[in-house]
Amino acid sequence: MRIGWGFDAHRFGGSGPLKLGGIVVSEQGLAGTSDADVLAHAVADGLLGAAALGDLGTYFPSDDPQWEDADSMNLLTQVVVELGRRGLSPAQVDATVISQTVPIAPHRERIRDNLARVLGLDRDRVSVKATTTDHMGFIGRDEGMAAVAAVVLGEIAEAEIPPAD
Repeated sequence: MRIGWGFDAHRFGGSGPLKLGGIVVSEQGLAGTSDADVLAHAVADGLLGAAALGDLGTYFPSDDPQWEDADSMNLLTQVVVELGRRGLSPAQVDATVISQTVPIAPHRERIRDNLARVLGLDRDRVSVKATTTDHMGFIGRDEGMAAVAAVVLGEIAEAEIPPAD
């Protein structure tokens, strides 16, 4: 078993819509190279960290034009495939979205379902929570939002490892 931790933050200002775990939660956008899905980025970073494979920028550098407007859930899918090639698989995710004004609760169950689908997990192994910063810092001033994720990876039996492309 391996444990990883991921973090991501983006400022408001992108063209929108704002996606979390691939689900549209607001028309207000976040600025970023990709679609700036802070939740997908935090989970992907946690998975890569648990596997000791670097970070999201190692695989999808922000200065590479091919990742402009990329769908972050596709990036997360690529991370899961890379883990599988190495005999590793997500086992559990516990994530927290940090936002002063963007409501998460109305979308939480769809976000969990979408993350579970991409990660190949049962829904009861994906937790998505939300909090604010009580008006402190850039998030509290409603300049952006962030997400953190704790993840657990397990090893796949050799017979289950997908073939390399």
